[in-house]
Amino acid sequence: MNAEQYDKVWEDLEAAGHSNPRGLIHHVGAPTADGWLVVDIWESSEHFNEFGKTLIPIMEKNGVPPMNPLVTPLHFVYNGSHVEIY
Repeated sequence: MNAEQYDKVWEDLEAAGHSNPRGLIHHVGAPTADGWLVVDIWESSEHFNEFGKTLIPIMEKNGVPPMNPLVTPLHFVYNGSHVEIY
């Protein structure tokens, strides 16, 4: 995906009432040499999968190529003032 698609997906999510998806803790998006990198931290894979029911159609609508996200358990989080180990 590119920056324009990324921004449009967020606009459509907000228009659909999903600007703060249930279970999403952190989200970052950044350009890379060959597209776009998105890293999310979710409360659970179930929350992520439920959100996918809204996200995937919006991504398709905006011409984002299909992808297989890498879902992995979180081991360590540092946010500048708090440390969590899972």
